[in-house]
Amino acid sequence: MHDAAHRVLVVGIDGVRLDTLNRLPTPHLDALAAEGFLAPIEVDADTPTMSGPCWATVVTGVTVAKHGVWSNDFTGNRLDVFPDFATRLAVQDGRRTFVAAGWQPLLQAHHGGPLYRAPSRSAYISPTADTPEAWEHCDEQITETAVRVLADADADADADAGAEAEAGAVAVAGAEVADDVVASFVYLGAPDETAHFLGCGEAYEASIRRADARLGRLLAAVRSRPSYADEQWTFLVVTDHGHVDAGGHGGRTSEERTAWLVAAGPGIGPAPRPLRHADVAAQVFAALGRHPDRHWTLDGRPFAAAPHAVILDMDGTLVDTESLWLRTVREAVPRIGTDDLFDVLGRSAAEAAARLLPLTCGDDPQPLAADLEDRFLTAVRREAAPLPGALALLDLLQESGIPTALVSASSRPVMDAVLKTLGADRFGTTVAEGETPRGKPAADPYLAAARALWVDPAACLAVEDSPTGVAAAEAAGCRVLAVPSYAPIGAGPRRTVRRGLEGIGREELWAAGL
Repeated sequence: MHDAAHRVLVVGIDGVRLDTLNRLPTPHLDALAAEGFLAPIEVDADTPTMSGPCWATVVTGVTVAKHGVWSNDFTGNRLDVFPDFATRLAVQDGRRTFVAAGWQPLLQAHHGGPLYRAPSRSAYISPTADTPEAWEHCDEQITETAVRVLADADADADADAGAEAEAGAVAVAGAEVADDVVASFVYLGAPDETAHFLGCGEAYEASIRRADARLGRLLAAVRSRPSYADEQWTFLVVTDHGHVDAGGHGGRTSEERTAWLVAAGPGIGPAPRPLRHADVAAQVFAALGRHPDRHWTLDGRPFAAAPHAVILDMDGTLVDTESLWLRTVREAVPRIGTDDLFDVLGRSAAEAAARLLPLTCGDDPQPLAADLEDRFLTAVRREAAPLPGALALLDLLQESGIPTALVSASSRPVMDAVLKTLGADRFGTTVAEGETPRGKPAADPYLAAARALWVDPAACLAVEDSPTGVAAAEAAGCRVLAVPSYAPIGAGPRRTVRRGLEGIGREELWAAGL
């Protein structure tokens, strides 16, 4: 799913304590949080509470064990194997990215850097001294430069360089490809430097308020773009670590280990789970419709991602046929118990007959399978109806431009009968029982549907009502939204469980299975 109208802005504000942020008036951060969320991030036990390791995890999507940045000296890193998101997008996808920062290891080949290896464009502006005042001036110049790039994709490189020259050492790279930037990272370092020099008092709080005002200018620049109405922007604002009251960090106190993330954009609702720094890069890729290659071995997971396709089960998920199927089985096999009855949910007539044969007087499952099929098809033609929320979900998928497939353990005649109710034109492909080498709970039907839609199964969301169907979807590697009909289904990795389809909107769909 590749949509050129999607854009991402990540703003990194160094060293802002969450408890301090929560009591300060920060109108621009507050407005973003109201659109999406503000959530804490706990620096994990293996990561030093230092800028180098934390920012490396934020921008690569992997932890210290992989990227190898253990301090503010980046020597010995593995950033060539686990590059930052701006470099991945630029080098691997040919998409244009922009990074602006004043902390040397982020963009300069000093102290084992740079962290950002090869964005399409970068602006490095060094402070004239390691003092709070110099860092405030540096952040101001960084903001002015970023505002020009964000407000106008065709911003003039010469104007940028001329304005930046006031700030001391300056390096601007890649200006000739500044247009059509899809992902940007802007670093503001003054709050951290102020805390180091003056502690977490009034001057520190004033620096945080100034960082919020600079964020407001960045947001205003984005919203002033001539093309803004046709773009979908995701905003991620994140800090790396906190501070002790005296201003230092690097230890394991809760004040040092507690970071935070503010996120807003398409599909982003309340924070659904505990977040990690590595989730930021994963969300950048998801917001741009870029499904990560498995070989990247990202540790982070997005918290909102439009599925590249949605593959839906039919019986008991979209249409009320599971009750018809259970009634059919009871009529054909009167001696059946509850456990055996639920065991045939989501299975084909042939497979159900093979499992139920010991409960009958026969020795051949084929007549029983034919009887089940005839009874069920007759009931479906007479009584099948969409379940609550089913048609609204299909409408949402059509409006969102998300390809859909229908995958069922029912036969083609049964599926065709149901499609008259649902509308065959709603689905890009359909897969019925017997049309793959193996049926559910094997992965074959889901893999076949994903191939027909030309998408990676791991980027697909499967919607299922039975344990058998969930097993098939997960065997194929899909995200899963489970809406149990008769048999219970527990929550699990990459699986979200809801009572039904009613009330599913964009945010619920984007978060399902993450």
